[in-house]
Amino acid sequence: MSRAAREEERPGAVGLWLAGAAGNVSATVAVGLAALRRGLIPPVGLATEHPPLDAVGLVPLDQLVLGGHELAARRPSETARCLAGADHLFDPALVQAVQEDLAAFDADVRPGVASLRPGDADGPARVAAIQQDLRAFGVRHGLRRLVVVNVTSTEPHPERPLPESLDELRAAIQRGAEIPASVLYAYAALDMGAAYVNFTPSVGSALPALEALAEQRRTVHAGRDGKTGETLVKSVLAPLFAIRQLRVLSWFGQNILGNEDGRSLKEPARRAAKTRSKGGVVPAILGYDLDSQVGIDYVRPLGDWKVAWDHILFEGFLGTRMTAQILWQGADSILAAPLVLDLVRLVDLALRRGEVGVLSHLAVFFKDPLRCAEHRLDRQFDLLLAHLRE
Repeated sequence: MSRAAREEERPGAVGLWLAGAAGNVSATVAVGLAALRRGLIPPVGLATEHPPLDAVGLVPLDQLVLGGHELAARRPSETARCLAGADHLFDPALVQAVQEDLAAFDADVRPGVASLRPGDADGPARVAAIQQDLRAFGVRHGLRRLVVVNVTSTEPHPERPLPESLDELRAAIQRGAEIPASVLYAYAALDMGAAYVNFTPSVGSALPALEALAEQRRTVHAGRDGKTGETLVKSVLAPLFAIRQLRVLSWFGQNILGNEDGRSLKEPARRAAKTRSKGGVVPAILGYDLDSQVGIDYVRPLGDWKVAWDHILFEGFLGTRMTAQILWQGADSILAAPLVLDLVRLVDLALRRGEVGVLSHLAVFFKDPLRCAEHRLDRQFDLLLAHLRE
């Protein structure tokens, strides 16, 4: 039996390290994971707990250990109480019931690192600090494998192109070039053989240099931008128009949300990065250019709840124009948290199987998947199942 096969038989404890540990998504992951372990909630929204994915030998939920980095002073338990209170995402009694688990997560949160700015001289020190925290976390909990997931707020796209070769990237970190924090985390994780998942539209591991590093260190990465709401609906609805040969003339989507991610998207550069990720799905599925627009606005009183309205103008038989309108209302973190757990378990499986590099078969979870041009949700899911059967 090969080493990879032996590893696949013994999942062992797996670390889930969340960059952005006190954010809404991380806090919801923590509450949900603890509640699932204690049998307080059913696994609704968790694809890996249902057929056919529940039969592929995934790490049990009770073997996942949470830790993370956070720039803010707030702790995940504080965020969880806010989500249960002001935002009404879940029952406050549920938070109270998992208080011990949240306290354990709080204890494993370390100060995060910020993006490098031109002239910053401590780039290598920031990478070393991330790796030191990850190694200490692994030793503290006797972890067999580690998956780092980026759930921080969307970063502005870098003004200058990032280095493409691994040597150039290392030199840029050394001399203090403009390097986003998501890239620093990806570099630090991959360099020490951990897996990396980018759940945001930020650059993360989407660089040739980091693809080369993953290959070199024999580890895996996936991303980017978790597909949770409006874009999820687009990836199901757009194929309808393609199959029935109804030509879409325009697809306008307007999003409003009030959480920290929404606040950060008030900045034009951050919003541009997000709309770029959201706006490419429909043209990619339909195969032609159309007037595709995406709007995102911050409405503070909404909290973690978001609303998306889509107006679709399409042309039918005899040139007759018709419209479809879709209204989507959901809780951002409630939609995202189970995807994070699904991804960690599937990425861990890839590690145990000895896979290396970009996990393109996980495209079904992302708006802008790495190394996968397929955006139709059903076909992406078929790609996942086919890969798991191989």
